[in-house]
Amino acid sequence: MSKEKTSIPKGTRDFGPEKMAQRNYIFDAIRQTFEKFGFLPLETPAMENLSVLTGKYGDEGDKLLYKILNSGDFLSKTSLEDLRKGYKQVVAKVANKGLRYDLTVPFARYVVMNRHEITFPFKRYQIQPVWRADRPQKGRYREFYQCDADVVGTDSLICEAENILMINEVFSSLGIESFIIKLSNRKILAGITEVIGAPGKETEFAVSIDKLDKIGRERVFEELTTAGFTADSLIKLLPIMDMKGTNNEKLELLRKMLSGSEVGLQGVEELEEIFGYISNFGLKDDHTKLDVTLARGLNYYTGSIFEVIALNSGIRGSLSGGGRYDNLTGVFGMDGMSGVGFSFGVDRIYDVMEEINAFPEENLVSTQVMIVNFDAASAAHSLGILTRLRQAGISSEIYPDAVKVKKQMSYANKKNIPYVLMAGSQEIDEEKYGLKDMTTGEQTRTSIEDIIELLKG
Repeated sequence: MSKEKTSIPKGTRDFGPEKMAQRNYIFDAIRQTFEKFGFLPLETPAMENLSVLTGKYGDEGDKLLYKILNSGDFLSKTSLEDLRKGYKQVVAKVANKGLRYDLTVPFARYVVMNRHEITFPFKRYQIQPVWRADRPQKGRYREFYQCDADVVGTDSLICEAENILMINEVFSSLGIESFIIKLSNRKILAGITEVIGAPGKETEFAVSIDKLDKIGRERVFEELTTAGFTADSLIKLLPIMDMKGTNNEKLELLRKMLSGSEVGLQGVEELEEIFGYISNFGLKDDHTKLDVTLARGLNYYTGSIFEVIALNSGIRGSLSGGGRYDNLTGVFGMDGMSGVGFSFGVDRIYDVMEEINAFPEENLVSTQVMIVNFDAASAAHSLGILTRLRQAGISSEIYPDAVKVKKQMSYANKKNIPYVLMAGSQEIDEEKYGLKDMTTGEQTRTSIEDIIELLKG
């Protein structure tokens, strides 16, 4: 009988200790920034009822939801007639739960369920994995972490400006300097459809224009034509898509182009207000770029939208993105709750940092000192030393087996442990322990008190 080849599902990855240290470096930078801006931690279940998830991401998003088969004989309630009617009919009878697609919709569900205990405006952050049945490729995975920060219960555009600040702070702390924050507004997209003669088609427009970077202008126009946009509408769209200049110059052009659309002008005014707040915060280089082709295809966005793209990188897709949603909680029975939020895609950020070699080497060191295990007596005495080191806040370990010292030193080298402590019979008698600097090779003999002081310094 042949052995089955061991593998993991496509679009998923294992992360060993070295990579986990690097990932935790990213998580820590994001978490610290979120908390500095007043956001509180929250977790929601990996699975949600499909009734919570479906209809929130558009038809494209619904197709990418992972459904979880019901327990037991899940086929007992189906029939051949159901199969003839298609997969939607079957899914409705065999699955009523799914893996979460993002963290925003579960957050909205949480807000509605706990609205009487929450203090509004409510600022929360979540750092958890999400799942999408997407086609795996470089920078795109089926299982990946999102780091969300949302505030609900306020219409203030100061929140949008603070999102831009947090994005800048996180990327600065991670050493990613070459990036653009694309910024637009869904009201502008609605205004564009009005002035080009396609009112009411903003959803179809947003879904197609969101694919511009992936499939190109020609295929986007083909999709728009199929969706009912006329040739005249597409001709009127060209100068809007080809706008050039600074953010302020583009805003002035949009104000003229959208002069016949009340909703479009409202979007322009909101962007002007956001840029004003960013300036008031004193951020010298905000990395923002007004881009009217940005759509953020998710249906729940209603106002400002933004997306972060790495420059000079082979990683495709956004590293972060988000926007304003005026009534996401409304689908759960709680109307009028405006919110804005965004998410960091840790897996893509990781790939970019690996590509540009932005991880600090010292971040990979988990153990500061390893105690050599000479024999049973040495090990017994060293356990007390180990306790004192750990009580002093020094990450430390003892090699578990009394094997050759060369093997123990090799272990310390491979783990990048900077110091090795030796407590042989003579060191124990004199209470002077050997401490070897694994980088320089220098070795000294001193008291445990001096060793603790050195390692803590």
